[in-house]
Amino acid sequence: MKINKFEFFLGSGFLTGYIPFASGTFGSFIATLLYYFIPNFEKPYIIFPFIIITFFYGIYIAQKFEMKYGKDPAQCTIDEFVGTWIALFLLPKNLILISIAFVIWRLLDIVKPFPAKQAEKAKGGLGIMLDDVVSGIYTFIIIKIIILLKII
Repeated sequence: MKINKFEFFLGSGFLTGYIPFASGTFGSFIATLLYYFIPNFEKPYIIFPFIIITFFYGIYIAQKFEMKYGKDPAQCTIDEFVGTWIALFLLPKNLILISIAFVIWRLLDIVKPFPAKQAEKAKGGLGIMLDDVVSGIYTFIIIKIIILLKII
C-alpha cells in the first residue's frame, strides 16, 4: 500500500511524526493549537464530526503507516489528534484548563492505563488509534471531575 502525499501529511500529524523525538507530544500540541485557535472548534457540532472522521480515516492511514514503518510507528501521529480532541471535548477555550488537560492526556497516553495498553494490541490501524481513544476518554473524565469539584 502506497501512502499518497495527503495521507502522508495527515497521518504524520502535519509532519510531526517525523520530528526525531517526542513526535506524539508534538502531534498532540498541534492538535491542541487547532482546538484553541480555530474559531468555534470547541463546539460539539464541529469537533465531534472531526473526531469521528479522523478516527475512522486514521485507522485506514495508520494501517498504511504500520505496513511501511512497522508496529505502531512514531511517524504516525494522527492518533494523537483524535486522543487530544477527545481529551479537550466540551472544554471552554480556557488556557489553564486546556494546558492541564494536555499534560494529563500526555501522561495517560504514555502510561497507557487499563484498558489502553490492551486496546493497543488490536491489529493494525485500529490498535494504533484505540489506545489514544481510551486515554483521551480518561482525560476527559478527569477534567470533568476537576471542573465539577471546582478544583480549578
